[in-house]
Amino acid sequence: MRQNLVALLFIAALPAAAHHAFGGEFDANRPVLLKGKVVKVEWVNPHSWIHVETTKPDGTKEVWMVEGGSPNSLIRRGLTKDSLPIGTDIVVDGYQARDHTLLRANGRNVTFADGRKLFLGSSGPGGPPPDAVSTDQAKPPGAK
Repeated sequence: MRQNLVALLFIAALPAAAHHAFGGEFDANRPVLLKGKVVKVEWVNPHSWIHVETTKPDGTKEVWMVEGGSPNSLIRRGLTKDSLPIGTDIVVDGYQARDHTLLRANGRNVTFADGRKLFLGSSGPGGPPPDAVSTDQAKPPGAK
């Protein structure tokens, strides 16, 4: 019985161990501004991911993975799975991964072509406290 309890506690701790602090993975001294189209959205815990295809100055394309807050925190701020349809033009303001060879960033804000801005739940510099609630419950494009 005691072995089962220890195994259960170990398994329950695994998701928490996978979580990281902002400074452990992202560089507050490397802000990025990514302009491109949404190619994929992963609505998973503990962080959501938005994949954005950008065009480099030489015309080549690259896809960045942008980390956002948990789905629950994003919903509380007015962002849903349907807020970022594939093909949507967005601008992401965030911070690059510490490993600069990775095309990965922690997102702070998403700005839509019409100027609406949504907070991505970043734990980085300048982010609101974890219990902050959006006062701008903006609707996704096409919503009524």
